[in-house]
Amino acid sequence: MELMKRAALALGLPMLLLSALPALAESNAAEEAQHRAEVLRTLPQNAARRLFSIPTNPAQLPVAAIGAYGKGCIAGAARLEPDGPGWQVMRPSRARNFGHPKLIASIKALAAGAQQDGWPGLLVGDMAQPRGGPMLTGHASHQLGLEADIWLTPAPAGRRLTVDEREEMSAIDLVRPNLLDVYPERFTPAHLALLRRAALLPDVDRIFVNAAIKQAACRSETGDRGWLRKVRPWQGHTYHLHVALKCPDAGCTARNPIPAGEGCGKDLAHWFRQEVRFPKPKPDARPKILTLADLPKACSQVLSAP
Repeated sequence: MELMKRAALALGLPMLLLSALPALAESNAAEEAQHRAEVLRTLPQNAARRLFSIPTNPAQLPVAAIGAYGKGCIAGAARLEPDGPGWQVMRPSRARNFGHPKLIASIKALAAGAQQDGWPGLLVGDMAQPRGGPMLTGHASHQLGLEADIWLTPAPAGRRLTVDEREEMSAIDLVRPNLLDVYPERFTPAHLALLRRAALLPDVDRIFVNAAIKQAACRSETGDRGWLRKVRPWQGHTYHLHVALKCPDAGCTARNPIPAGEGCGKDLAHWFRQEVRFPKPKPDARPKILTLADLPKACSQVLSAP
């Protein structure tokens, strides 16, 4: 344990960050349950979000990521164990610790590499439901089993969190309320190392973070900067890395190619405009409620499979 503490300190990860900084992000189990109940009261019976929230086990079919990241499902998903060497699954009651075998392998590789860098352990947030598909709460993507939220809060050194802690503990927000920059005492060399390590995983397509975190990474990296291209700014994402893998086969629709360059400097300016940081809600803007018919036909087979 002392060795882990020294490694963390050497990377600039204050011990304060491991236990005492304010918790500012991520709903707890009670809040999640309330939100789900509210959604289910008004959601049509044929809504894909409702249907894909029911299965508790993966579809017993050959492994396949089917459709688009925001409109699809997964057959033959694997389950990430709640505990493993270098990782712990958060919010286990959500049952969102499923994914393509390549996602499971990538998380395990990241956990092992991050520990070598001195990160005490990964806290793994939402991945996918047992059969993927749209979720009742929280995400428009995460449907193909190819995405995972990795908290930017390290696991406590030397111990496992209790079930209650995993359901109630909140992630630490690294970004100031004005969304113009990170808290300098919270974004440390250890966070940069974790972000770099994740971006360099061979199956990773891109990583979504808040623009302020991307800006901090651009400012802090003094070595090889090629990996920064994979780190993409997006709204929210102030307390976790949204790691997205490449499409593993032809059944999955790839995202648009990442633009050339690091994506630093002028390329980030758009994200710091007032109207982008705090967009005004659009009146009458209601997202379409997807039904099973809106998803690829193969998703019907995934849903009905044993």
